[in-house]
Amino acid sequence: MAWDAFSLLTPDIFVDTMGYAFALGLSKVLFQDTPTGAYVHYPTISTDMLGSLDSTNTDQGLHAGKGTGITGNAKKIYWHLFAYLYSFMGASIDVVMTNSTWTNNHISSLWGEWRKELKKGKVVTVYPPVAVEEVEEAVEVSEKSEKQRQKALLYIAQFRPEKNHTLILNSFAEFVQTSTTAKDAILVLIGSVRDDGDAKRVYQLRLLANELKIKDRVEFHLDASWPEILDWLRKASVGVNGMWNEHFGIGVVEYQAAGLISVVHDSAGPKMDIVVNVDGQPTGKLCLMNLEGLKLTLLGYHATTATQFGKAFEKALSLNPTENLAMRRRARKSAQRFTEEEFAKGWLRALDELVALREGKLNKRQKL
Repeated sequence: MAWDAFSLLTPDIFVDTMGYAFALGLSKVLFQDTPTGAYVHYPTISTDMLGSLDSTNTDQGLHAGKGTGITGNAKKIYWHLFAYLYSFMGASIDVVMTNSTWTNNHISSLWGEWRKELKKGKVVTVYPPVAVEEVEEAVEVSEKSEKQRQKALLYIAQFRPEKNHTLILNSFAEFVQTSTTAKDAILVLIGSVRDDGDAKRVYQLRLLANELKIKDRVEFHLDASWPEILDWLRKASVGVNGMWNEHFGIGVVEYQAAGLISVVHDSAGPKMDIVVNVDGQPTGKLCLMNLEGLKLTLLGYHATTATQFGKAFEKALSLNPTENLAMRRRARKSAQRFTEEEFAKGWLRALDELVALREGKLNKRQKL
């Protein structure tokens, strides 16, 4: 694809936003004076992926624990070779942006040393644009709107294996069985269905809900429209994320913009960038207990196991009205970090750097 593009046009500046690092490397080979930039959403390969092959934790992706035997060892060799080539290509890129701290850490780990040797700039984080303003305009956060909230836990995610709906169903079942707070609580799963595989997965999740005896308290909304999603953002009290190593988590930002209290997986983007403390206030300011590894921030909760998620659901639905509204307002304020305007500022800074590199190389060539 890159070759077809380059045969039609010689770029002045080449920026990849799809994760095609090898296309950027090809550009450097063909056009040495063309500055290159990358906006990386997710590393093609990461140290977490390499480590997952030896992991016994099935939550760590589709390849967890598959590094044994002849096939597994062959995969290890192939992945390490690919990581080496990927690092070599990434080191040649002039300006690199990532969408989150987690992605930045992995890209810096893979590309960092080689980039230093080539005297390239640091990898910077530019959060992706989220429809924060639109959500804020559509969803009120006030004492009045608080009365319209239901005891609904909302999970917006495609019905893919890595989104780990199974974990959330099991944690909700545990919450229902062990907590008096669970009375009248419901779990709402909203997501798109891409193909027959996703449709079968939804069917299996419905069967699981039935086996866990929570069938009547779980709602599935497939391929929901944006107005329908906004309606649930108005009605729900808690926003849920169950994916391990979600590289960013746009859905979690939408929870915050709508004032939902977030209960998210204790990893990657939701942990490092989104559900964090604000205004420099320390963790535990609300004096809520840390139970069974459950972690509290001023915007919500981090959890890993079904038990921890269940405890977080209980805590989130047990807040008094004053604490509830205060946390919702902090969440909405925090979401301002992820507006389209903030993204544009970071994006234009990177583009200005690329333009300056291009002009500098042209001037140097003209002098010669």
